[in-house]
Amino acid sequence: MHLSSFSSAPPDYRRFAMSSRRSRSRHSASSRITDEQINELISKLQTLLPEARLHTNDRATAAKVLQETCSYIRSLHREVDDLSERLSELLETTDNNSAQAAIIRSLLM
Repeated sequence: MHLSSFSSAPPDYRRFAMSSRRSRSRHSASSRITDEQINELISKLQTLLPEARLHTNDRATAAKVLQETCSYIRSLHREVDDLSERLSELLETTDNNSAQAAIIRSLLM
């Protein structure tokens, strides 16, 4: 909104618009994450990665930690898919009424 159109707006609108801007700026300032918080979160992520646990003394860049995290999550997804497939195959070769089949079915759900 141009300043000229703002000044010609009704007083109630101007008061609301100014109040709305102030509350937005207070909210955005309070919801901003600091560099220190980002570094702390990156450090926590790094400790969750298997490779990072072995190299905790290395200070990896945030980008590297995020890349490794994404890669690790993808590998976990592949592992879950593989295990689910293996359990399904095992279930096919098991008597459906057996206790073993019930356990396998519970793992697949």
